[in-house]
Amino acid sequence: MKITIIGGSKGTGAQLADLARTAGHEVTVLSRSGTATDGVTVLTGNATDPAAAARAVSGADAVVVTVGGAKGVSRQRAEVTRTVITAMQEQGVNRLLVQSSLGAGDSGSQLPAPFRLVMKAVLAKALADHNEQEAAVKDSGLAWTIIRPTGLTDKEPAGKWKALETTDAGQLGGSIPRRDLAAFMLHTLTDDSTVGKAFGVSS
Repeated sequence: MKITIIGGSKGTGAQLADLARTAGHEVTVLSRSGTATDGVTVLTGNATDPAAAARAVSGADAVVVTVGGAKGVSRQRAEVTRTVITAMQEQGVNRLLVQSSLGAGDSGSQLPAPFRLVMKAVLAKALADHNEQEAAVKDSGLAWTIIRPTGLTDKEPAGKWKALETTDAGQLGGSIPRRDLAAFMLHTLTDDSTVGKAFGVSS
């Protein structure tokens, strides 16, 4: 599979790039820094630039958006995602996976109880960005999946995860190692039953 990762120079995106490359996939990373794990194609550019986004998604079988916020930009994630969606529509690329955050959309009920008020207060701006991002994804007409992790850590991966839709029974934990989240994302890309769904994810 040819996978393009938008924002794959660090964090979960870098972990996903490494796992996908190791699994034999052809990986392209678009980032402002122009850095990425060994063995992948690296494109330097800002994903809010339509030309850069078009170049990155051209020929891809799937596109993953893992960007974070940007200093001085109130809706960075939403702006990047909209630009990437337009590029995918123009290039005929259909499979989209987007990393959002637990608490966004209708997932507030999945937050562990001690975190609910804190998340709403401390991460209000980030969640507003994710809400706008998710709305663009759901309106895109693409084969999308939204991933909403709990708190991300750099701990050693456990090799497992818990993934729940808002309609599922059960409770999510407070964190997940980035490597485990990346492994779930890679799994999701090859599972057609996840299309059109949003998952809260934790250890």
